Amino acid sequence: MNIFKISSIIMIIFVSCKSTSGLPDPLAAGWKGQAVCEVLQDNERIRVLKCTFAPGVGHEKHVHEPHFGYTLKGSTFTITDSEGTREVNVPSGYDFFNGEKTIHQVQNTGDSTAVFLIIEPK
Repeated sequence: MNIFKISSIIMIIFVSCKSTSGLPDPLAAGWKGQAVCEVLQDNERIRVLKCTFAPGVGHEKHVHEPHFGYTLKGSTFTITDSEGTREVNVPSGYDFFNGEKTIHQVQNTGDSTAVFLIIEPK
């Protein structure tokens, strides 16, 4: 097999592993046309987002690749995902890791502005 065929096969495999959800990632997703996340760091190894949610503000349905999150300022959220819809209290200092691709939508239903860091390995 020649190198052109091998690289073509590798490209087909790579493209077929890409997300087919059609949903935005956390940076592209916003709320009612407004951005909620900003990039703090983006290089060949990592992307770090800071996402801010005032009371009543959320994050439209979006897809996450594996990521680590940390809550700088907590609040109460309504979360809709594959498990349904529920209300959760997310305290300041809370951290989480999700090693799988996830899809959800959230809305800050509390009375304080929440701020999260999302760290995505590449």
